[in-house]
Amino acid sequence: MTASALTRPGERDRISTKLLEIDWRLAILLCAIAGLGTMMLYSIANSSWDPWADRHLIVFGVCFALMLVLALVDLRVWFFTAYPIYVFSLLLLVAVLAVGHSALGAARWLKLGPVQIQPSEIMKIALVLALARFYHGLPAKDAKLSWKLLVPAALIGIPVLLVAKQPDLGTAVLIALTGAAVMFMAGLSWRVLAVGAVGAVAGIPPFILFVLHGYQRDRILTFLHPEQDPSGNGYHILQSKIALGSGGLLGKGYGLGSQSQLNFLPEKHTDFIFATFAEEFGFIGCFGLLLLYGGVIAICLRIASISHSHFGRLSAAGVTATFAFYILINASMVMGLAPVVGVPMPLLSYGGTVMLTVMAGFGLVMAVRVHRYLEISSGRGSLF
Repeated sequence: MTASALTRPGERDRISTKLLEIDWRLAILLCAIAGLGTMMLYSIANSSWDPWADRHLIVFGVCFALMLVLALVDLRVWFFTAYPIYVFSLLLLVAVLAVGHSALGAARWLKLGPVQIQPSEIMKIALVLALARFYHGLPAKDAKLSWKLLVPAALIGIPVLLVAKQPDLGTAVLIALTGAAVMFMAGLSWRVLAVGAVGAVAGIPPFILFVLHGYQRDRILTFLHPEQDPSGNGYHILQSKIALGSGGLLGKGYGLGSQSQLNFLPEKHTDFIFATFAEEFGFIGCFGLLLLYGGVIAICLRIASISHSHFGRLSAAGVTATFAFYILINASMVMGLAPVVGVPMPLLSYGGTVMLTVMAGFGLVMAVRVHRYLEISSGRGSLF
């Protein structure tokens, strides 16, 4: 017999009871990070709420409310709609290639009246749901190594190719890493991962030479030797390193970051906001920020570990992996340890679609927490 979706078998699914089951520690940490993002956006706009800080705060408020609503959704609803959400996201990616809005040399957005959405961001959550749904009913021995793993490989590979075609290499890599992480957590043999890693490394040279666009190859070469083109392709990385270094131990002080205030640092409100934060708050401030991010990841992994359903465990862990990869790639990019690939720092950077995706993901994690005692059948996943 299926246990209650709440804390104890037989307890009624009252909204007030579900709200008490939400992990409010996680909610507070998310608010703290978004608050720091608002502070930075206010600072780099020369102490003005316009054009970024006020919108960032409003979007976060709306998305926070959405997260709470999604947290109350029965986990069986997430399970039942996993494949339809994935197919819908896939169709949006195809639509981007057909009628997508172009900016900065890439077609990544769909215009819906006054609103622009980035389907590749939505796909990150859709992929986690689809993989969690697939693995929920898969025997452990098949999850470790079998021909059935061609299905999750296809679920990952198709959106990766579509996103890379836009072209958006950073998001394509993020989707691939998320998919690989879910497969690993579902029980994929480490030998398969090792072979895949070796194959990926061996495929890097021909991929760079024959698959990447010219500007993408330039980004990689610039990453290796940014000083060779200090006023061109190497400008972003060099200015970011200057901002990071000039912050020192304690930073220059709030609102006193010269690289951002004087507009030397490009994309200071999106991709390189971590560099502006480092310049104003220094090493200590960055360490504190990363502790907040680490707290979010730790709580989410704890939520994944206490779920009674395999679908819940993989869903929460997959969302957590996506969030962690956001942080890892952006920080590495800003510090010059990875090529500039256009991956924002979650909740800190300005951007509506990314904020929506991240908070919807945390809504799923919260739903796993609220319904942690729910056991989902390995069959059709009926709501009844």
